[in-house]
Amino acid sequence: MHQKTQDRLTPQGLHYSDLRHFVNEDGNYLYCRYWEPTTPPRALVMILHGAGEHSGAYGNVATMLVNQSLFVFSHDHIGHGQSEGQRLSVSNFSVYVRDCLQHIDMMKRRFPDLKIFLLAHSMGGLIAIYAMHNRPEDIAGAIFISPLVTLNPESARPWKVFCTKLLCHLMPNMTLGVMNPQWLSRDEKEVQNFYEDPLCYHGGMKVGFAAVLLNALTGLENILPTITAPVLLLHGDADKLCDIKGSHIMYEMVTSTDRTLKVFEGSFHQLHKELPEVVKEVFSLIQTWLNDRLPPANI
Repeated sequence: MHQKTQDRLTPQGLHYSDLRHFVNEDGNYLYCRYWEPTTPPRALVMILHGAGEHSGAYGNVATMLVNQSLFVFSHDHIGHGQSEGQRLSVSNFSVYVRDCLQHIDMMKRRFPDLKIFLLAHSMGGLIAIYAMHNRPEDIAGAIFISPLVTLNPESARPWKVFCTKLLCHLMPNMTLGVMNPQWLSRDEKEVQNFYEDPLCYHGGMKVGFAAVLLNALTGLENILPTITAPVLLLHGDADKLCDIKGSHIMYEMVTSTDRTLKVFEGSFHQLHKELPEVVKEVFSLIQTWLNDRLPPANI
């Protein structure tokens, strides 16, 4: 028997009864965020965050979208931020996808007439790909920022992949090493913000988690061609976490006739938190892309 909501606490010790949340099919409580425009929303945008971070790290993105009369929603994936679950651990990648679709269904009931777009970063991009594959009728299009489609060459060395697959059954919680926050952005202020954010995961990559990601990446050549919705791909060519080759592969393999790939020279992993001039261009591209596919705002 699960605890009553009023007794259920976040990993940080807050009562879920005081917070926006939903309960997934496994009975886990997932923390939600909603950014609502003051004008009637033209569409819904779901933000899917990356591994080790949380929905609250996208406040600047959400504000930009809300200012375009878009209703933005997100949640912390299981094992992340203020959601329940062992940190950076999941039994199967499909859990992330299932939870995402559950949240979409909740929003569809509230706004049955509005289109739903995804804005996905890093591992969130991999979740979005599977969500679009599973529910093509529900997702009007997706914006991908540095999506996880291909591991960076250093992480994907054959001996590392072999060790991961071998050890995931023996020592799933053994760590393979810690991500270097300097790889996130060239903006030192943003790197410092990551260091100081208690809701971000600062530990090492667990073998079991790495194996889950590898398994999810393995089937992509069969999944990508099923994507027909409009796609905007944004990636920095100096990304050391998610190889830019993945975005090129995705651009070639999706069968959408409406697809765009924009490469940012010299930029790192978090384009939405890069140097100010990069962020400005990224936001402008996203706004234009959405506006071209939506009715005008009634402001």
